[in-house]
Parts: sequence; structure tokens; C-alpha cells
Amino acid sequence: VQLQASGGGLVQAGGSLRLSCAVSGFKSDYYVIAWFRQAPGKGREVVSCISAEGGRKYYADSVKGRFSILRDNAKKEGYLYLDSLEPGDTAVYHCPGKVGVSSLVQSEHPHWGQGTQVTVSS
Repeated sequence: VQLQASGGGLVQAGGSLRLSCAVSGFKSDYYVIAWFRQAPGKGREVVSCISAEGGRKYYADSVKGRFSILRDNAKKEGYLYLDSLEPGDTAVYHCPGKVGVSSLVQSEHPHWGQGTQVTVSS
């Protein structure tokens, strides 16, 4: 199983980005996609999570109203839309996955790929 995040970059405060997560290796579409981020010198934190069918979504309070999570099971891709970006959003963003029900716990997601760097300048 592989989940590869892409789409990061350098953007000014107030700008937008779309992160993508390319998924491969799961035997069915019954898997959760989550987004975690790790800022320099800080621990990894959950940002958002979407259920297998896409009907249930979770957002951390710090991104609620600014970020949107989506998925396209036909394309085997997940997306995280980042709007109204702030310097505090600067981090490496990862999209881990797991079979079954949604989880916000890092250790419950066994499949991690390389992250993508998001840098927001003030």
C-alpha cells in the first residue's frame, strides 16, 4: 500500500493550494484517508480525515473553515484544499491511510508515504 502526497509549495499568506494524495495497493475502496502535518520543531498533528465513502469528514479546529477534504475513489486520489493560508500552516503534510473506520490517531494509520512541503510566507 502506498499513499503519496504532492502539490505543496511556497505561497503567500492568504493564498491557496491543493494537495493531492495518490493511493495504490488497497484491495478495495474501504479505506480512510487522513492528513497530518509536522511543522519545524513540533510534533505531528492531525489536520483532517475522510471516511471511505466520503460522507464523514473531520477537521482540526485550527483549519476548520479554511481547509476542505475530498476524495475520488474512481481515481484513487484524495485531496486537501488549503485556503486562507497562514504562516502557522507551514509544515510537511502527509496523507496516511488505513482500512476500516476513520481514526485521528497517528499510530492507527499503518501506511505512510513521503510528505509534501507547504511553506506560507507572511
